[in-house]
Amino acid sequence: MDWFTEEHENFGVKIRVKKKLFDFKGLQHIQIYETIGFGKMLILDGAIQLTEKDEAFYHEMLVHVPMLNHKNPKKVLVIGGGDGGAIREILKHNPDEVVMVEIDKDVINACRKFIRIDNGALDDPRVSIINEDGIKFIKEADEKFDVLIVDGTDPNPVSKSLVEKSFYKACSKITNIFNTQSQSPFIQQNFFKEIFDNIIGFNEKSVYLSFVPTYPLGLWSFSIATNDQLTFDLNTIEQRFNERNIETKHYTPKLHIASFALPRWVEEIVRGGK
Repeated sequence: MDWFTEEHENFGVKIRVKKKLFDFKGLQHIQIYETIGFGKMLILDGAIQLTEKDEAFYHEMLVHVPMLNHKNPKKVLVIGGGDGGAIREILKHNPDEVVMVEIDKDVINACRKFIRIDNGALDDPRVSIINEDGIKFIKEADEKFDVLIVDGTDPNPVSKSLVEKSFYKACSKITNIFNTQSQSPFIQQNFFKEIFDNIIGFNEKSVYLSFVPTYPLGLWSFSIATNDQLTFDLNTIEQRFNERNIETKHYTPKLHIASFALPRWVEEIVRGGK
């Protein structure tokens, strides 16, 4: 048995692995491991994307917060998300149509074969999978979506276009509710602030936080925006959650509301402070 280490400038994340299941270098360097204690683990370009043990902490917060901000989401677009976890959670809301635009088909194929956290969601007839650049799809889209979710990697040469102002501006024209993962405000402050600041074109935007143990130092953020108003009423969120008969491992309506209560230092970053 060996260790996988995700190294950063001043710290690292270290997980014991039993064996390597997959290793392929294409558009991205894809590695899949069987770990000790965390189940299967997906690595892209040296960064942990998920482990079976805590992926629900991430996917449930990424999906249910924006989906429950909409009174009846029927048409949903996901940019990225090749592992299928976000699609799995979206289908719990019983939409009519889900489109996933993932630039790297090798990620989809590897996750389908070795991890399967989608629980069959990627094969659902309501789901369409398009293998192309997300920003190209967004800018050429001639249809609108109730909810648009960006499930991307850390900003890198493959995903850099997904954190630019032009991308977010284009998103604002085709969706009413937008959500994206926005890195760690604690140890990736520049990435976090760039993503939040670059979200333009919407009437309102906000940040909420969650905890994903196997992500860099655990604290993680999401940036949500809308052309209407965000819903912060617990009764409304609970009613929608219960009406849709959603079952979760991590997310709750109370956690949904609480996640928008930011520490002072995060508020200062969002407002432009240091």
